[in-house]
Amino acid sequence: MRKRTALVTGAASGIGLAICGDLAQRGYAVWLSDSQYEAAEGAAKNLRDQGFAVNALKLDVTSETDIAQAVASLEAAGGYADILVNNAGIQHVARLEDFPVDRWKLITEILLIGPAMLSRALLPLMRRHNFGRIINIGSIHSLVASPHKSAYVAAKHGLLGFSKVVALETADQNITINTLCPSYVKTPLVEQQIANQAKVHGISEADVINKIMLEPMPKKSFIEMDELSGAVNYLISDAARNMTGQELVLDGGWTVK
Repeated sequence: MRKRTALVTGAASGIGLAICGDLAQRGYAVWLSDSQYEAAEGAAKNLRDQGFAVNALKLDVTSETDIAQAVASLEAAGGYADILVNNAGIQHVARLEDFPVDRWKLITEILLIGPAMLSRALLPLMRRHNFGRIINIGSIHSLVASPHKSAYVAAKHGLLGFSKVVALETADQNITINTLCPSYVKTPLVEQQIANQAKVHGISEADVINKIMLEPMPKKSFIEMDELSGAVNYLISDAARNMTGQELVLDGGWTVK
């Protein structure tokens, strides 16, 4: 029986790497992609050394050339793109008046335009086989706002609208698109935010965690990688075949208040 194929972006570390490891362990043929090929290959090799079927791919989601090459690689491997996880992301924190214009544009390119263009490129493969699961890694900031994150919040909100449109456009086939919206996950990106906010506010990193990041969250805990992997596994399962254009929120009660 053919292994289903999964492509994950921004997968050399953090959430993307955790999802790749879980999918590989569950028997998927995984394409681990990152804008830095060396990082992608290093992460893929670690998983291959454990006996898993993982390929590395250079994929800068802002590059039309890289997207075209990703499609070509999947075509050469049999022409399947069963699962796409749009995970690649960056962050920059600043008041709008102080926000570098090029950084604002780049965040939007990576977090919103990239997922749209990669989905656009892979949908023909999904349609060919009447199967596809697109999962956008959104954020609590797909639903609520925080100061100094205008580009990030705008892009993550945009993923929800994008997903709703694609859900309507693919409703004629066994293709779904959904957005996973976790509150803070302790990734390298968040660790960097903790350190930066401690400097900006002149407080300890523990205070950043407890008084800023986790303060709105009734459960007061970071979201763990196994929670994200479990949510992904539900969204790609047959049990979720009629769940599309939706957001799945893992926020410890943040948005129920």
